[in-house]
Amino acid sequence: MQDKLRALLGQRDWLLADGATGTNLFNMGLEAGEAPELWNETHPERIQALYEGAVGAGSDIFLTNSFGGNASRLKLHQAEGRVGRLNRIAAEIGREVADKAGRPVIVAGSVGPTGEIMAPMGPLTKSAAVEIFHEQAEALKEGGADVLWVETISAADEFKAAAEAFALADMPWCGTMSFDTAGRTMMGLTAAELVKLVGKLPNPPVAFGANCGVGASDLLRTVLGFSAAGPEQPLIAKGNAGIPKYVDGHIHYDGTPALMADYAVLARDSGATIIGGCCGTMPEHLAAMRDALETRPPGPRPALEDVVAKLGGFSSASDGSGDNEPQRRARTGRRRR
Repeated sequence: MQDKLRALLGQRDWLLADGATGTNLFNMGLEAGEAPELWNETHPERIQALYEGAVGAGSDIFLTNSFGGNASRLKLHQAEGRVGRLNRIAAEIGREVADKAGRPVIVAGSVGPTGEIMAPMGPLTKSAAVEIFHEQAEALKEGGADVLWVETISAADEFKAAAEAFALADMPWCGTMSFDTAGRTMMGLTAAELVKLVGKLPNPPVAFGANCGVGASDLLRTVLGFSAAGPEQPLIAKGNAGIPKYVDGHIHYDGTPALMADYAVLARDSGATIIGGCCGTMPEHLAAMRDALETRPPGPRPALEDVVAKLGGFSSASDGSGDNEPQRRARTGRRRR
């Protein structure tokens, strides 16, 4: 039977994903250093409000509050024995919200990195990583997630381990990496290398792409790199709402709804099919993105100069491939609209 995400992708030219989890929960009272996943038990009404905010703004897909819900990450909060319960509740709340939406909405079970370095550079073996991801995947599946969604990955081996774990759980999945180091992931992968990696997986994702990173401009440069490589799968773009700044004791992202609307249209024209936001992206950003995608006609593939003109300069001169790119981002972080 065809999974729900593939079915929806077959009906639509683009899908709107959700925005930030952490930023929205901090606005609800989450404290620095507190594990958001614990709120699935202690504050389920706030997690429900998080999901409803995305759906109400027009998201076709939202991610569950389970990014750090694996045993390795929860061990930092003495909660490694609660992986099953915390992830199951995250998905159950999401299932309830999606089923009440009155339209098809995909519940994506968020799976973040383990926080460990893979062997031989670090202590985490492949078998241990697969076990960690599999435990979380089964709980999200039990809770009613439609698809698993591994995100903010930087190492190829960890991406492969997640793919193997999701095969064991017999679940469709999506995957994104974060290209935050001069166009590469923290472990050195380029956009083209991720395309090659995905093409060789025995259990490939439904869709793949990039999330988080530095800013919307950098992320779109990565998406353009993906599309130029000609992958078979749909592409995902989930960029941050601007650049983080420390204002009055809080991290604030300077991307306006208007800027994120421009970003969404550029992402679509760059080849992305699933378009959303990451850090700093609020419901008001999502609503503007949805409106822009619905009302602005598709355009040609943007040049890098077009991205710079709409969203601001890049944070590095190179996209990681070794080619020089135009214009570094100004140190002030100011953008041309």
